[in-house]
Amino acid sequence: METLTALDLSDALPDDGCAGTLVGRAWVPGRISGPSVVAIRDDGVYDLSELACTISGLLELDAPAERVRRAPGRRLGSLAEILRNTGRPARDASQPHLLAPCDLQVIKAAGVTFAASMLERVIEEQAGGDASRADAVRQEVKALIGDNLAAVRPGSAQADALKQLLIKQGLWSQYLEVGIGPYAEIFTKAPVLAAVGTGADIGIHPESTWNNPEPEVVLAVNSAGTVLGAALGNDVNLRDFEGRSALLLSKAKDNNASCAIGPFLRLFDATFSMDDVRAEEIQLRVEGGDGFVLRGANSMSKISRDPLDLVAQAASRCHQYPDGFMLYLGTLFAPTEDRDAPGCGFTHKLDDVVTIRSPRLGTLRNRVNLADRAEPWTFGIRALVNNLAARGLLSNPL
Repeated sequence: METLTALDLSDALPDDGCAGTLVGRAWVPGRISGPSVVAIRDDGVYDLSELACTISGLLELDAPAERVRRAPGRRLGSLAEILRNTGRPARDASQPHLLAPCDLQVIKAAGVTFAASMLERVIEEQAGGDASRADAVRQEVKALIGDNLAAVRPGSAQADALKQLLIKQGLWSQYLEVGIGPYAEIFTKAPVLAAVGTGADIGIHPESTWNNPEPEVVLAVNSAGTVLGAALGNDVNLRDFEGRSALLLSKAKDNNASCAIGPFLRLFDATFSMDDVRAEEIQLRVEGGDGFVLRGANSMSKISRDPLDLVAQAASRCHQYPDGFMLYLGTLFAPTEDRDAPGCGFTHKLDDVVTIRSPRLGTLRNRVNLADRAEPWTFGIRALVNNLAARGLLSNPL
């Protein structure tokens, strides 16, 4: 699969290359190997450990984008070289490779933030997680609700009137509650340090038979609740598990390697702002070993709740994150195209290659594997702190 998962400069970077402030994390070999904060520049990838030894710590600095641009760093090699090593099934342990561009932050996600995907969640629930029933349920739901809920502002009087109508029709759903009700669905997607980066395998639970990728923008938020940048993410979703019961959300979302973020974190600066996030167009391509190709898109301009509203609902005096958090913003994309049997829609197969790209954030590319066959997650918080101590980095901002 090396040819499909190959990472190179032709599409890894944003459309404007390194014009923005791009940071990430790389596994750096040495006497004691370990993860380092890195800056991606025109002339290479630079280790910024002397500025901050975690992305979380970097985002706590005053004016982090400016600090990154001023920091000289230590050159690790060209981005092309490091990308090639990142995308190889068997990496060269003597050379750096990229990791997910987050570390001590809690990984949160906002669900049901787009009208189209909200309807698909209702369909999953009504179908009881059975893909073979989805198409018939879809037609029934759309006949009663319609498929244009984008104009309904969550929490408004109009939304409440719609809720009362649907209750009378016996069609009210927990997904509609968080889709058009006053409170957003904010859940914990994965443990701290569990995200995989570009080039890595993503994991599907081996018992799942109905699942899909979710191409999203992921915000980087510091401990004060300030958004400082964004990356791309794949919130891998098990439609059958969650459709059977919302109480299976952790089973459906928090599998080994099911949380991909990357390729880099683009910090807000003169070239990139929250308004750019609001306008971002995300493209998805799934390529199967069977020749199947699925294309999709996620248009942030169609989100039902403003990203800053989602941040405010995620973090407050009631919900606190002293190390910051990463927040998936949800997706418009919910695939209905049949892959195998008619009426069963799309589901992943092993070795699918999922490519997520947007103009300002670059390309996140991962291969589909089973969660119990993907690379085990063993490097947690204790391992990180011990590693930084052994490398003599704990005197730098953590």
